[in-house]
Amino acid sequence: MASPIVATALPPRDRETSLTKDDRLDLRVWFRLLTCATHIERSVRQGLRGEFGITLPRFDLLSQLDRAEEGLTMGELSRRLMVTNGNVTGLIDRLVTEGLVARTPSPHDRRAQVVSLTPAGKQAFEAMIPKHQDFIAERFQGIARAELAELHRLLGKLKTSFEARESQTEKRKDEK
Repeated sequence: MASPIVATALPPRDRETSLTKDDRLDLRVWFRLLTCATHIERSVRQGLRGEFGITLPRFDLLSQLDRAEEGLTMGELSRRLMVTNGNVTGLIDRLVTEGLVARTPSPHDRRAQVVSLTPAGKQAFEAMIPKHQDFIAERFQGIARAELAELHRLLGKLKTSFEARESQTEKRKDEK
């Protein structure tokens, strides 16, 4: 009698699986970081949409305003969120309509507007914070605290390396 065929589940593919051991380690690390970031972002996006009906960009904007009690100009929001002024304007328009943020003229520049959370916006954002933290904590459940601390340390070292490199590049540009 023939033995039954048993299907085995293959591990999910990620970006770095297409690279062989002979490929550059720096590329494999980059792809692994990208894959992990994508998984976390997808989870947070789905969680925020499911729980609160809000997009991640809108949550990020509310988060920036929550940190700035006096509010932020549209330009400063664009810089902090690393998006164009047009993207921020569209987000702000919708949040104003929903009563979560308010726009007021800047006391220092007649051309600028200062955006700040309304009391309703502050209340809504504060309700989202614990769930947002839970969405992220769930993604890291399989990693021991000491391992997370080591990962955090190593990523900090990587970030410092990037910043030093960018600083050197800017310095060279200024010298030309």
